[in-house]
Amino acid sequence: MKTWTRLTAAAATALVASAVWSQTVTVEEPWVRGTVAQQKATGAFMRLKADQPVRLVAAASPVAGVVEIHEMAMDNNVMKMRQIPGLDLPAGKTVELKPGGYHVMLMDLKQPVSAGQTVPLTLVFETADKRRIEQQVQAPVRALGARQEPSHDHGHKH
Repeated sequence: MKTWTRLTAAAATALVASAVWSQTVTVEEPWVRGTVAQQKATGAFMRLKADQPVRLVAAASPVAGVVEIHEMAMDNNVMKMRQIPGLDLPAGKTVELKPGGYHVMLMDLKQPVSAGQTVPLTLVFETADKRRIEQQVQAPVRALGARQEPSHDHGHKH
């Protein structure tokens, strides 16, 4: 096989793999909680659904010096927040990142974030074969006192 043909085949394979990945994780209703002037941390929330098993292993944002994946959990009747090394996304199941549960923690904020702004996030997923793939997300900021739950209920109670 000529070198040009091999390069073309490799490029085509990379494009197909990229196209397949772009459909692997669906990010629904991402948002970031607004902050007040001196606040140095906030959370990012969303729903994630993977077509194949993957793991959310990291995140980044230009608005924060440190970005971590966290969970809130009860420990001896006390709600505690802690960093976790990753969050499994089982194939076909929606995993919700929400206040009081799993979330992306944005710390060492470079400036306050307020309603009307959009926060860019880079989510890093790891596949079963340890391949890491980045996905860009634009998360609107919700006002600090605004209703914090996603607006997917369309007016009826669940």
